[in-house]
Amino acid sequence: MSTAMDTESTYSGYSHYSGHSKKAHRQGRDRHKSPRSKDGSRSEKSVTIQTPPAEPLLGNDASRAEEGQDDNWGETTTAITGTSEHSISQEDIARISKDLEDSVGLDCKRYLGLTVAAVLGLLVFLTPIAFILLPQILWRDDLEPCGTVCEGLFISVAFKLLILLIGTWALFFRQPKADLPRVFVFRALLLVLIFLFVFSYWLFYGVRILDSKDTNYQGIVQYAVSLVDALLFIHYLAIVLLELRQLQPMFTVKVVRSTDGESRYYSLGHLSIQRAALVVLENYYKDFTVYNPTLLTASKSRAAKHMAGLKVYNVDGNNASGQSRAMIAAAARRRDSSHNELYYEEADHERRVKKRRARLVVAVEEAFTHIKRLQAEEQQKAPGEMMDPREAAQAIFPSMARALQKYLRTTRQQQYHSMESILQHLSFCITNNMTPKAFLERYLSPGPTLQYDRDRWFSKQWTLVSEEAVTSGLQDGVVFVLKCLDFSLVVNVKKIPFIKLSEEFIDPKSHKFVLRLQSETSV
Repeated sequence: MSTAMDTESTYSGYSHYSGHSKKAHRQGRDRHKSPRSKDGSRSEKSVTIQTPPAEPLLGNDASRAEEGQDDNWGETTTAITGTSEHSISQEDIARISKDLEDSVGLDCKRYLGLTVAAVLGLLVFLTPIAFILLPQILWRDDLEPCGTVCEGLFISVAFKLLILLIGTWALFFRQPKADLPRVFVFRALLLVLIFLFVFSYWLFYGVRILDSKDTNYQGIVQYAVSLVDALLFIHYLAIVLLELRQLQPMFTVKVVRSTDGESRYYSLGHLSIQRAALVVLENYYKDFTVYNPTLLTASKSRAAKHMAGLKVYNVDGNNASGQSRAMIAAAARRRDSSHNELYYEEADHERRVKKRRARLVVAVEEAFTHIKRLQAEEQQKAPGEMMDPREAAQAIFPSMARALQKYLRTTRQQQYHSMESILQHLSFCITNNMTPKAFLERYLSPGPTLQYDRDRWFSKQWTLVSEEAVTSGLQDGVVFVLKCLDFSLVVNVKKIPFIKLSEEFIDPKSHKFVLRLQSETSV
């Protein structure tokens, strides 16, 4: 336990490695602050997809890395705790108020739809029972006796209602994955169809049975059975429209992240644009590597440095267009050597990454050699030396911490991993007898967004921008954009081409060959 306490005290700065002084924090926030979009196009339609509650993706906080840190950032950085100073403008207040109003509207729309569906479902299940019970309550003495066939229909109605209840629960009562901007057209059509269907049955029942007080009780029960059968057929129709129709791939979509150009391809069936956007987002969180804005700062700073070297002066106040063009051409020739600078920068970065990766691998392998799982008989011999997985992780973490810090700093991944998350992952690997290579898999290469802390890297709100109505189906050439705080996903839809296959039969007896000999051969 003393080793664990020393580990916590010695490497407490690792959990605050992303913190800086207030000045550096403000500079980083200003440098990474994205400019506001000023799109003058009026033909695009923008709607919002609300995902489950979480923090905004990559907000302007102290977790963003600065380029001015040295290699010993784990020991020399200053952690700022307590209260922090923030400034807020009227535009921010208006934007926050608008977001709150939008979220309240989405919640009201969601609960209204659930309420309507629940009331309609309750009406559907109670209607056959009411058809059977009302004659028994209102004119019981006038009814004809119910024979064996009628009693058998009771069992049929009971089991069909049970099957319908289970099918409805499996198809409709699911945890919502997202709040879509518009209603699901097929689901709304099914609700309208069910309402009209039940209303027409009640209308016929009221006119032909309640008003005339029909005494044929077996016919009344048969009428209720026909209603349940029709409801089962509507449930089959719902399965076809909501589940089976979209299974056959009809379109191929290309998803490109606007910042770094990372792209993926997906096959989709007959879906609306808003539901296709939901499928794209679900696949984005598991297929795309986590968005890292610090990887883009090097290219931006290099471009800014070269643009700053271009200066054109007009001495006499004349046009001097020829002289200006000559100066621009000379400056361009001087900057032609910038590719050499880029080449050597990338080569040096790859060399440093490989070197620190090798150090990290060796440090982790040496740290894991100090751990031994005790068997049942060995636990009784040395009870004072035993440690649980958490204590073991804290004991071996100091020997690998510095190498891990430097590697994460070089690869610009330090904002994704805190000391607590690394200790949890290390204790998990120790508990499950995982090798050092399995432990390092998370840190040697960036993983998908799902691998990291949900509250920090999941976007709370996405905006769907499309020139077509979001309830319309996918078509060839449709392009829509999914925007969040720091980047956007551009989705291009292409229809899978029609493929025509022809058949050609080959007779197995036709596979006959002869050996052609020449005088020069050795055969």
